[in-house]
Amino acid sequence: MKNTKAAKLIIFAIVSIDLLGFAIVLPLLPRYGEFYNASPIALGLLMACFSIMQFMFAPLWGRISDRIGRRPILLLGLAGSTFFYGVFGWISTLSPNEPVLGQLPLTWLFLSRIGAGIAGATIPTAQAFISDVTTKAQRGQGMALIGAAFGVGFTFGPIIGAGFVSTDPAANPSEWPGYVASMISGLALITAIFKLPESLNPESRPAAAHWLSVRDLNAAVKQPSILLLLTTIFVATFAFAQFETTLPYMTKLIGLSDRHNFYLFAYIGLLLTLFQGGLVRRMIPKLGEYKTGIYGAICLAVGLVLVGLVAPRGSFSLLMIVLPVSVLGFAGITPALQAMLSLGAKDTEQGEILGLGQSMSALARICGPIVGYGLLHLELTLWPYWAGAALMIVVAFMIGRLKSSELVSDSKEDSEPEVQPEPVLASDADAV
Repeated sequence: MKNTKAAKLIIFAIVSIDLLGFAIVLPLLPRYGEFYNASPIALGLLMACFSIMQFMFAPLWGRISDRIGRRPILLLGLAGSTFFYGVFGWISTLSPNEPVLGQLPLTWLFLSRIGAGIAGATIPTAQAFISDVTTKAQRGQGMALIGAAFGVGFTFGPIIGAGFVSTDPAANPSEWPGYVASMISGLALITAIFKLPESLNPESRPAAAHWLSVRDLNAAVKQPSILLLLTTIFVATFAFAQFETTLPYMTKLIGLSDRHNFYLFAYIGLLLTLFQGGLVRRMIPKLGEYKTGIYGAICLAVGLVLVGLVAPRGSFSLLMIVLPVSVLGFAGITPALQAMLSLGAKDTEQGEILGLGQSMSALARICGPIVGYGLLHLELTLWPYWAGAALMIVVAFMIGRLKSSELVSDSKEDSEPEVQPEPVLASDADAV
């Protein structure tokens, strides 16, 4: 490929635009589900079904792209996103008990999220595209573009969506967020049709793609420290996932409008981008992975307790003040655990072990919403935050057990020789 810089910028634009659509819809799901008479358990499944489809189809799309090329899969994914976000908008025009083709709107709402999850599971294909057009020396910078695209999408998507919803907390769902998300994904599709080249060539190496397989689990079990790290990744992601996905439901209970909800998610996206792209990237080389992970776990636990204390007060301003504590904690612990996992894996097992770590994160994002909304179903409204805080204390102790292992570096001198991973700029990278 002659102009790799232009190709990378096109991928950045496509992923950013597509994630704008995702971020427009995400904050509304709990309220839409409730409007269409979904129980708290059904709401948890509604939030989780997108991640379930990602978990199942991301490796499949990656493997197919190794055979037929990256461009067709990326185009197919964008076309699917355009269609299913349009379906989401159309559903929002229906009354709760108005059957369509024999099915209630809630069923169609589930189908729209399942379809969007399948269509949006092409991020690994975009990463494979970057892998095709970069050298090993350029790989980290290239992959950072995908992380930056996540940050852009999750920051500006909610801001765009805020302009198309009511400020009245009692207002019925609007169809416009779904339609706007569809139009934005359609814009990405048109851009890709005319500008996106094919990156696959005979020298391209197949992209690593992993399901949670028995072979991978056996490899982890043989290394107790790796198994402990994978468990820690699952617990930490699970705690944050149930907080993140139940937050829109909580804001409705305290009387905040859909527009406030969008601002809240844009704020979280911006904080993640700033913390991981700036502060945490500089913390890890100075403190080491172990201390960064411990501090991140404690910070997230404190932040979840603060959210649990502030949320019932119904103050949007207070919520905005305490949220950075939780976000900073998650922004610190995520790259620290990823670095430990990479340091603990052999050079010949990097793809396998890191792929397993991604699978554990995906499973946590599936289980988190289901458990969180299950607690709400039991009328334990604040328990997703109390339980999340307790789990993060457990995570801190789990990381403490890793101190004597070779997985972590405890000082600047120890950590400097290691190649630090690029920061993950958006936590829903696993969720998307």
